[in-house]
Amino acid sequence: MPARYLQIRPDEAGQRLDRWLKARFPAFGWPRLQKLLRKGEVRINGRRARPDARLQAGDEVRLPPALAHEMDADKSADSPVLSEQEWERFRNMVLFEDAHLLVLNKPSGLPVQGGSRTHRHVDRYLAALAAREGARHRYRLVHRLDRDTSGVLVVAKSRHIAAALGKLFASRTVRKIYWAVVHGCPQPRQGLIDNELVKVRMADGERMAAADALPAGARIIGQPQPAKSRYNVLGCAKDDHTGHPLAAWVSLKPTTGRTHQLRVHMAHLGHPIIGDTRYGGLVHMERLPEGMESRLHLHARRISFPHPESGEVIDISAPLPEHMKRSFTLLGFDSRDDERASPPSRRRKG
Repeated sequence: MPARYLQIRPDEAGQRLDRWLKARFPAFGWPRLQKLLRKGEVRINGRRARPDARLQAGDEVRLPPALAHEMDADKSADSPVLSEQEWERFRNMVLFEDAHLLVLNKPSGLPVQGGSRTHRHVDRYLAALAAREGARHRYRLVHRLDRDTSGVLVVAKSRHIAAALGKLFASRTVRKIYWAVVHGCPQPRQGLIDNELVKVRMADGERMAAADALPAGARIIGQPQPAKSRYNVLGCAKDDHTGHPLAAWVSLKPTTGRTHQLRVHMAHLGHPIIGDTRYGGLVHMERLPEGMESRLHLHARRISFPHPESGEVIDISAPLPEHMKRSFTLLGFDSRDDERASPPSRRRKG
């Protein structure tokens, strides 16, 4: 995909380049934007530009292919046509919707964006929905989940709302809770994991790693980034014969948003998430009850944030995916034991 060029409007003049980019592409991660800027892939009037460069009306900003993809997705003429079966699948994902927002329960295995061999993804559904509703621009993801992570995913229906939500996510005003089933039972049963993460290249590809515990043969290809996650064990299943812990139901609260953060942190703690093929989650599967699937047991359970227009607190919970429901039953976990396992709600501020 070739680069694209945008001209700065008078109402955009005076903004810093990095902040303009973040507002224009709110779902594009801040570290990724910074990397593009460091490498000189974003240019102003043909010249390399510093992140703090001030934009002037009429400036021509070069967008590299990664950002051009985001821009191209705005074109409703390219929107796909969904079958009735696909529309039904999408309707079943919707947890909340109003004129400004859409909150989905993303299924495990569904990527948020497409690729050369990926034709079914969240962005495709959103493009089709925007076209059906006559929207001027596409609906925008304001954060992301890994392909195999299920759960709550927030979508903005306009650039204005996307930019406002992007600021909320950056300011850590958004409260996120994930549920995971991990090997063993962490001790102590609650705590803070504070480990920098860094991208590394291995023989089998790239991945994230704890900066203070690099795997053998890893080559660092990025700068370490601070990463903090809080965990709380909500249940622990033990072997009926030996009494040894088999698996734990864990609530996770990331206070930063690094790639694969929760997966790497739990593996670093010595309790990888069951089914995590990249970070050790397939070890000792034979010890688990028969019938448990080797799929990733990580679910974005709940999200809450102030509505950018009304100030109303939006508080949404997503039901567990089927494979995690079966695992809960096999391990004897009951989500009703957790006081936060409440139905989706909307609470007005104050």
